[in-house]
Amino acid sequence: MALVDSHERLIDYLRISVTDRCNLSCVYCKPRTEMKTLPHRDILTYEEILRLVSIAVPLGISRVRITGGEPLVRRGIIDFIAALTRFDRLEDISLTTNGVLLEDMAEALAKVGKPRLNISLDSLKARRFREITGRDDWEAVWRGINLAEELGFFPHRTNEVPARGSEDGGAGDFARITLDRRLQARFIEFMPIGANDRWTRDVCVSSDQVRAAIERELGPLVPFTASPSAGPSVNFQVPGAKGVIGFISPISRHFCGSCRRLRLTADGKIRPCLLSDTEIDVKSFLRSGCSDAEIEDLLRTAIEVKPERHHVAENGAGCFQRTMSRIGG
Repeated sequence: MALVDSHERLIDYLRISVTDRCNLSCVYCKPRTEMKTLPHRDILTYEEILRLVSIAVPLGISRVRITGGEPLVRRGIIDFIAALTRFDRLEDISLTTNGVLLEDMAEALAKVGKPRLNISLDSLKARRFREITGRDDWEAVWRGINLAEELGFFPHRTNEVPARGSEDGGAGDFARITLDRRLQARFIEFMPIGANDRWTRDVCVSSDQVRAAIERELGPLVPFTASPSAGPSVNFQVPGAKGVIGFISPISRHFCGSCRRLRLTADGKIRPCLLSDTEIDVKSFLRSGCSDAEIEDLLRTAIEVKPERHHVAENGAGCFQRTMSRIGG
């Protein structure tokens, strides 16, 4: 029986965090103080993750995204992706990365099937990149993006999280890249997850504000519709452009009604909603010799408690307990 929640949403998309470790320290993802990584023993093994996937796929999970932390810092990640490709009913495998290690690993990723890439890139200016990420790695990321494009990865996306006080006029710069490249430049509203030393509602820059800034420079955008996707991005193009501009608006215009996702955290919790701290512990069952039927029951429980929507904008909620690096970005 397929995974359908109490609000009649078909759940077919699983986001898997393979590590909470990251080689950057982005301002919107995790605080730079009081942040400790989990001991290795607390992280799910690849074998445990693959067992859960083997149970979830026959239930209708057909899309998997690998996240972190930064997934490319975990040893064995290429072999893990190769193992995922052996599930015949997995229609889509994708990877979210900050791109720092992409130049070194792009060819290996290409050999295991070219998973779709989402690459976090918050500025096209090296100085601003350093301020946001805490590292001076802009050139390495840019080389990785160019190499991935040369190797034929597609769709090939960059993600930017604009925040008030960090604007550098970059939205128009990103939009211009789409004029002559098949890149998909996406803008994601800053969410109240873990960055409790810097998040308030006032620092958020809405998708409408970003779009207006782009249109002031490049003129009106036109809607762009591609093949159906499990993702929440609303897409546009500059008329005549090769690439796409997308907006993900979890705060100003929630997309909960079309949410098809579950998340598996690196330490073995199933999280039904990103903007809720409700979690189902699956690791303890996996490590106690449970049956596949018991894991299926946990998946179905996660579906049952999946909320209809979040209420961050109305309630003025503060930051959620976990950092994004521990949930899976």
